[in-house]
Amino acid sequence: MLSIGALSRATGVKVPTIRYYEQQGLIDPPARSNGNQRRYPPQARDRLSFIRHARDLGLPLDAIRELLSLSENPEMPCADAHRIAATHLAEIRARIARLRRLESELKRITSTCDADTVGDCYVLQSFADHSLCDKEH
Repeated sequence: MLSIGALSRATGVKVPTIRYYEQQGLIDPPARSNGNQRRYPPQARDRLSFIRHARDLGLPLDAIRELLSLSENPEMPCADAHRIAATHLAEIRARIARLRRLESELKRITSTCDADTVGDCYVLQSFADHSLCDKEH
């Protein structure tokens, strides 16, 4: 059995986050010791590691909850897990595309500005007037 501190050290997940995941139903509430300390079974470490890695990959808690449910039913088809990952990949790609547009526009704005004073600053003018932007972002 692991204390919450030991579980935190083993997984790299902070203690308040572990408590939050308990409240969200992502990990089972642990048994309590005679001193009322949380005592986690070894499989809680594996589950928490799964959650942490999924969060590191940017998955939202609802998707993680669904993946955890799928992982508890090994006879289920993999299609749902694949769908969750593919949906998240599409969202990441859309975010990357948006960031590339932002990068391009900010690069254009900053390279266009050669003013000596704030009154003539193209950066400030561009931020104040969206019509000065080259493309939609």
